[in-house]
Amino acid sequence: MSEQMKKQSGGLDFFGRYLTVWVALCIIIGVAIGQFFPDVPDTLSKFEYAQVSIPVAILIWLMIYPMMLKIDFSSVIEATKKPKGLTVTCVINWLIKPFTMYLIAALFFKVIFKNIIPLDLAKDYLAGAVLLGAAPCTAMVFVWSHLTKGDPAYTLVQVAVNDIILLFAFTPIVAFLLGVSDVVVPYKTLFLSVILFVVIPLVGGYLSRKIVINNKGIDYFENVFLKKFDNITIMGLLLTLIIIFSFQGEVIINNPLHIGLIAIPLIIQTFFIFIIAYGWAKLWKLPHNIAAPASMIGASNFFELAVAVAISLFGLQSGAALATVVGVLVEVPLMLTLVKIVNNTRHWFQDK
Repeated sequence: MSEQMKKQSGGLDFFGRYLTVWVALCIIIGVAIGQFFPDVPDTLSKFEYAQVSIPVAILIWLMIYPMMLKIDFSSVIEATKKPKGLTVTCVINWLIKPFTMYLIAALFFKVIFKNIIPLDLAKDYLAGAVLLGAAPCTAMVFVWSHLTKGDPAYTLVQVAVNDIILLFAFTPIVAFLLGVSDVVVPYKTLFLSVILFVVIPLVGGYLSRKIVINNKGIDYFENVFLKKFDNITIMGLLLTLIIIFSFQGEVIINNPLHIGLIAIPLIIQTFFIFIIAYGWAKLWKLPHNIAAPASMIGASNFFELAVAVAISLFGLQSGAALATVVGVLVEVPLMLTLVKIVNNTRHWFQDK
């Protein structure tokens, strides 16, 4: 592939061109492992704390680390001086997304699917969807930003701002939409996720960048060292898919109809929020490397938090927990589709 073609495809080569194929294969492999080698996910599930899978956390760290290497900390300060991208992110995530998720999910579960899904189960599925809608992405957005050549410093600032708002806004929004009063944010899950998915790779990236530049120079760092990590993100993503789907293989096999029904409003919501955020960013003439992560954060979800809250509120075997698991299952294929859309529409934005 020529350098020009690589640039147009987001800088990905062999893996990038056939990413859809690899994703499909990894999903099949994951489900097969869950079915035929159940000891593998059973063993991996023992390495879990506060609803966060440590093996998955390590793989996500590998995905995020290459992006953190690119962050020049002087650019983080500059990012805070550009409020438009942060405005798009915050308004979409906290004033629009939770409420559109509720409306779309309620329409499908209580009206369109009322002859297929019993009312009690529909309420549970709706609750799970709301939990997903009220929890914007913390970790994987770094991956989506990396694949769309997003500004790493600005993405970091966007994630940090959303995590701060999450501490105060998640509970009242969920309580209001679901009409429950005993919503408790599992702070262990929240803080552990931030430490694993933001703090550790950020510190690792900063120290690596500083050491390599001091010893080898900026040219070596940008033209040699960074290129060594070109496919690490994709490899980590594919391995993560195998683990996630191995965990949920039995759920998929046993509940194919309801998983398909739950997925429909989640997919519609994802595209709806993405279109609003991406369109707004274009109207505001934001640069593409800020518009991309701004729209990705709103479209994706902090599913570790959603799953943990669903289990604590409604129980492990509840419909709400199943709905949040479906959110996990559809997230990566959906977001990779949006990554492709973002990369193919780069010419819509006139970056300086």
